[in-house]
Amino acid sequence: MTNEEKNQLLYSIRDHLKANRSRIAEANAKDLAAAEELLAQGELSQAVVKRLALQGDKIDQLFNYLDGVAKLDDPVGQRQFAMRLDTGMDLERVSCPLGVVAVIFESRPEVVVQVTALSLKSSNGVLLKGGREAAHTNRALWELIDEALAQKGLEGAVGLMESREDVGALLLQEDYVDLIIPRGGNEFVRYIQENTKIPVLGHAEGICHIYLDDAADLEMALSLVVDAKTDYPSACNALETLLVHRDLAPKVLPQLFSKLQAAGVELRVTEELQPYGQGLETAIDADWECEYTDLILSVKAVGDLDEAISHINRYGSGHTDSIVTSNPERANRFLDAVDSACVFHNSSTRFSDGFVFGLGAEVGISTNKTHARGPVGLEGLVIYKYKLRGSGQIKGDYSGPHAKPFLHQPL
Repeated sequence: MTNEEKNQLLYSIRDHLKANRSRIAEANAKDLAAAEELLAQGELSQAVVKRLALQGDKIDQLFNYLDGVAKLDDPVGQRQFAMRLDTGMDLERVSCPLGVVAVIFESRPEVVVQVTALSLKSSNGVLLKGGREAAHTNRALWELIDEALAQKGLEGAVGLMESREDVGALLLQEDYVDLIIPRGGNEFVRYIQENTKIPVLGHAEGICHIYLDDAADLEMALSLVVDAKTDYPSACNALETLLVHRDLAPKVLPQLFSKLQAAGVELRVTEELQPYGQGLETAIDADWECEYTDLILSVKAVGDLDEAISHINRYGSGHTDSIVTSNPERANRFLDAVDSACVFHNSSTRFSDGFVFGLGAEVGISTNKTHARGPVGLEGLVIYKYKLRGSGQIKGDYSGPHAKPFLHQPL
């Protein structure tokens, strides 16, 4: 399909979802009702229930994902490299789709639309497996998408898996599936990696940090930390550990702890920070490796920037980490030395998001160091191939004592 045809396909899906908005809301209401019962029984967390909700403005956001992706350049067929090897023999590298992508995710039903938009725009087929807690919503969204695809003769380009048995079967389909993207905790991602020969683009935990340098602006520090922890605590880019320069601690922590507790945040702090607040829990080693996805924050004092960097590189998950400082040299040192997919200066960690980055949407946030890293948009769903156009040359002419030289002329 041409870029224009793919864009029109996305607009058709958008319009069909808009026309059936009530169908989406009704399906989600069923999932929310069941989730509330499980929450009352202690079988589901409040964080999962929040991620599950797809009502009001969150339904509107589905349309924005489709619009945003449609406005992006076509990632397929882009020339990345070209070289004239000899007269009449030109080589180029061009982007191409992966083929069939499988995305396994939990709780957030909007992922169905995000991944559909990105996969179709990048000319890939996609298989979706959502969590059972969102079964009604996922199916409603998929049915609407498939109905829109059927109008273009493309039914089946987006597939839905609904059982654990489906996932087990999927892991054996290395001849047909080109990439699996699991969105979940470390244990889940590791299980997928260890039980398939299919390449896996891992999105593991989001153990995100903010480091408050002793040169931090106090008002900015208060605002950023509160936002990063409380704006959407169940998100993978929410703040989980706060590091504070020891000299700054008495100036900022009493007020910060008060603000966080007023917002319902449970604070787990080291013993030396106990004097700066009331009702503080004592942090243990396990807290530094924990993704709470809840209103819980661990806090530790460090002696300098290097200690902060060392802590993050040891305990972080390579997701998103931020420094608050007015010192540009320290900021640059942090941005260069912290080994994470997203590193920020004077910013909330909550900005780590494909839509925010202008990618239209995201299939996930990768903590891998191969192929794609950070919020994965269209560029993470294409690979490339080399195309050589010759005019009858043979390799033997370019070896031996009378070998012809290659031109290696960039085009």
